[in-house]
Amino acid sequence: MNLKELSEHLGLSQTTVSRALNGYADVSEDTRRRVTEAARRFDYRPNPAARRLATGRAGVVAILFPVEQNLLVDPHFFELLAGLAEMIATTEMELSLRATPVADEIETYRRYARSGRVDGFVLSSPKIVDPRVEALVGLPTPFIVHGRTEVAAPYAHLDIDNEGAFARATTLLLDLGHREIALVNGRAGLTFARDRERGFRSALAARGLAPESGRIVNAPMSEENGYRAARALFEDARRPTALVASSVLIALGAYRAARDLGLAIGRDVSILAHDDALPFLKADTLDPPLATTHSPIRKAGYRLGEMLLARISGTPPERLSEIWPVDLVFRSSVAPPTRTRRRTG
Repeated sequence: MNLKELSEHLGLSQTTVSRALNGYADVSEDTRRRVTEAARRFDYRPNPAARRLATGRAGVVAILFPVEQNLLVDPHFFELLAGLAEMIATTEMELSLRATPVADEIETYRRYARSGRVDGFVLSSPKIVDPRVEALVGLPTPFIVHGRTEVAAPYAHLDIDNEGAFARATTLLLDLGHREIALVNGRAGLTFARDRERGFRSALAARGLAPESGRIVNAPMSEENGYRAARALFEDARRPTALVASSVLIALGAYRAARDLGLAIGRDVSILAHDDALPFLKADTLDPPLATTHSPIRKAGYRLGEMLLARISGTPPERLSEIWPVDLVFRSSVAPPTRTRRRTG
């Protein structure tokens, strides 16, 4: 079946069908779904060269990642990628992945942009001042950022309220009576980690408190790093009564550390974590069920794809800015402390 026959079958113009298949934002979601379902049913495959000539597009969106970080084994990145790929699959566009050395990362973006081989980029895990965003705002290729960074020019982005989420999480623990609270956070220098620490500190400051030395730990978010950080905190003579973690993976390591030391979670130590809804690690199935701040990262990946296509279609970046609120879910991993201590120092 060719484009003309597919259009006639659907009772739509060839232009509408073509724009639906190529992700243009001016086509309604219902129409795009009808078109993509029909294209799949009749095994319609547009000619790539003809499509490029007709649309002026490469038909490709790209996501680059540093070789040194090996993000393809990071479940958070993989879930974001899954959501993005799911959305792109509803169009006739393709998703391109490329690993690049950090030293060559900015130049790789510039080469892609100059070559016209991609229609847009997705950036993840932005730094507080991210050189990728600074470079891309001066290039013609559209892009979308998962997170935020500090640049003067407007840029399209989707983020969650990291600061508010961790302020609420810490406030919950304070309301339960905890005063000795630790934070095991993501890598230092990343905006989300900075914002989560801000929320943690602001909640403490609102009660006239400040985190004690060594109570904030930064590391890549993994179970092993969570175990090491939590074990060191729990073995300290001034063991915190509660711990806030930036990932369920970190919390899983903290659970293991607590048990190795004979500590009962929800009694001897309370644990609360941010939950990106990783499919293989469900907070409510841990023992005890883990209290969380909750925002599915796969859903964010899908929305990033939609926003990038809107940006490619000409929507100005200042109109593509979303900050999602975060749910707080109370479960039995948190409870009032069973011991109190006088703060010193």
